[in-house]
Amino acid sequence: MAIPIGSALLSTVVALLLFTSALASSELPFIIAHKKASLNRLKSGVERVLVSIDIYNQGSSTAYDVSLSDDSWPQDIFEVVSGNTSKSWERLDAGAIVSHSFELEAKEKLLFNGAPALVTFRIPTKAALQESYSTPIFPLDVLADRPPEKKFEWRFLAKYGSLISVVSIVVLFVYLVASPSKSGAAKGSKKKR
Repeated sequence: MAIPIGSALLSTVVALLLFTSALASSELPFIIAHKKASLNRLKSGVERVLVSIDIYNQGSSTAYDVSLSDDSWPQDIFEVVSGNTSKSWERLDAGAIVSHSFELEAKEKLLFNGAPALVTFRIPTKAALQESYSTPIFPLDVLADRPPEKKFEWRFLAKYGSLISVVSIVVLFVYLVASPSKSGAAKGSKKKR
C-alpha cells in the first residue's frame, strides 16, 4: 500500500517542478522581496528597529511602476525616525536589485510579529497590477530585559586587529632572521675543521 502512495507523491512533485520551471522560463518579471529587521538599544527604555527590504527581479523582463508598502508597523507602538515605510521605483530591470530601509523607535515593550511587506508592479502585457509579498520577519522582542552584550571585545578586535596581526608577522620575521638555525650552525662548524 505504501508503494502506490509513494509513487503518487513522487509523480506529484515531478509535475510541480515541471510546472514551476515552465513558469520561471516565461518572459515575465519574477519579484522576490526579502525583509530584515534588527533591534538597536540606544539606552535604557529606548530601542530602535532598523528595517531593510531588498527587492530582486529574478525574471527575464522588466517590471514597471514598482511600489513597496510596509504598513505592518502600528503608529501607536512605533514612530518613524528616519525614512518612509513606502517607496516607489519607475522600473526594475531583469536581474536588478533595489533596497529600501527605514528606522523606527519603539514606544512599548512587547513581542512584535510583523507582517510581510507588499510589493506591487506592472507587467506591460497585463493591465492589472501584480502583487508580491516579502519574507516575514522573526518575532521582535522589543524593549526586552536582556543582559548587556559584550561589545568591547569586538570593538577592540575591529580597532586593533590589523595592527596586532602586522606586528606579530614582523616579530616572527625578525625572530626567524635573527635566530641561528641549528642546521646552519652545524654546517659552519664542519667547514672550519
